[in-house]
Amino acid sequence: MATRLPLDRLAALRQYSTPTVANAIETFNLRPRTAGFMSSQIRCIFPELGAMVGYAFTATIRASQQPPPEAAARRPASWRGLEEIPAPRVMVIQDLDDPPGVGAFWGDVQSNIHRALGCIGTVTNGSVRDLDEVRKLKFHFFAGSVSVSHAYVHLVDTGVPVQVGGLTVRPGDLLHGDQHGVISVPLEIAGRIAEGVEKVEAVERQIIAFCQSPGFSRRGLEDLFKTLR
Repeated sequence: MATRLPLDRLAALRQYSTPTVANAIETFNLRPRTAGFMSSQIRCIFPELGAMVGYAFTATIRASQQPPPEAAARRPASWRGLEEIPAPRVMVIQDLDDPPGVGAFWGDVQSNIHRALGCIGTVTNGSVRDLDEVRKLKFHFFAGSVSVSHAYVHLVDTGVPVQVGGLTVRPGDLLHGDQHGVISVPLEIAGRIAEGVEKVEAVERQIIAFCQSPGFSRRGLEDLFKTLR
């Protein structure tokens, strides 16, 4: 079972943008600044929904090949696996096809099923569809592409580490996503993001205030940055 963050802390995280969260995480020096977030391959389909914050449940799929007989049992098994992850849940799916996105796992039906099971959205390097219907559900879509068909889409495995947008995601990881992309929030400092935000914004406020002041000068800007080192 993943560590559960108090609901008020999750709500606080939703008030921040992903760049703000990324800046805050950097202050704790837990990982390189080039790590912990997905590439621009994964785009936010419904930016108007704001931030998505939830715990990952993972799976892999294929759509270019007909499913084997045993694949039918994997969907109900995945639903049971979801219950082992704290809510709110985010389904993270790696499409194993090359190229990915031949067929969409996510559409109107799967979004309704997973929403009923406590999911608030999905992240996939594959494709999604039924955008108008899913938008009305306010179910977050982060995907590599949009497609018209589900083809032969089927689950291959669940509850395993997956690679999506260059980021390894494991069951129970805490994800934050918005119009900028998706980032993994280390659970050990997830409750302290506000501290990092304040530290970064204190510096940014000084820079912005000086740049907007009538006394701005290039020399003054250089002097200011010397004090911020």
